[in-house]
Amino acid sequence: MTVFDISQELFSCVVFPGDPRPEKTALLRIKDGGVCNLTAFSMCAHNGTHVDAPYHFIEGGKKIDEVDVSVFVGDAYVARHEGDVTAADARGILARAAAENAAERILIAGRATVTAEAARVFADAGVRLVGNESQTVGPEDAPAEVHCILLGAGVVLLEGVRLGGVGEGKYLLSAAPLSLGGCDGSPCRAVLIR
Repeated sequence: MTVFDISQELFSCVVFPGDPRPEKTALLRIKDGGVCNLTAFSMCAHNGTHVDAPYHFIEGGKKIDEVDVSVFVGDAYVARHEGDVTAADARGILARAAAENAAERILIAGRATVTAEAARVFADAGVRLVGNESQTVGPEDAPAEVHCILLGAGVVLLEGVRLGGVGEGKYLLSAAPLSLGGCDGSPCRAVLIR
């Protein structure tokens, strides 16, 4: 068994333009006479490797603690792609994933941007999760349309993964978010197992 950690380290992570950076504060340190080491932190729910719940862009959509945790754990297909993912590209990715019985969770490796047309293909196919390496699944300068298509169809997003050392194919994904009541997203520790 091989386990691939596909998460960013939180305090040095890439941050979506305009989002606050994660910060940590040492509350207690043993070296300074504290009984233990104790750290507090603050962050945006969408810093680092994170998941988006439908509520992120859909008023009345499921919040992160309402999304069935099984969405984040199960067979996933990693596909490599550079540039815009078109509808034809999405159909090709789904065909390869279906051939390996892993079409419910799609992770796209590379500098890829999911287009609205590709988002519709994934949504219509009943994909439960779409992930990518960027901090946003759609175009960085206009992410709303792609988010609304996917999240509106109940497809959750796993953004900011790191797939550099991972080849194409089927893996077991574990990317469970923190159970943050009432929130639109959450950081997660994402791993792939083969």
